[in-house]
Amino acid sequence: MPDHEIHINDEELAALEVVRQRQGLASVEQAAEWLVKSRLRKQSKNMTGRGRALYQVERKLK
Repeated sequence: MPDHEIHINDEELAALEVVRQRQGLASVEQAAEWLVKSRLRKQSKNMTGRGRALYQVERKLK
């Protein structure tokens, strides 16, 4: 996924660390990405009634 810088406080970092450990991820960055994808999947399912796979789209530079 494209890199986006986010600023988090100590409480949010602790929450991401819990997610990282529970999901067996290597970094809190991966935990944040997992949370975003999870939420997108849930919202997509609520809107369409079906589960959707999320794939990274490679941007073609001119």
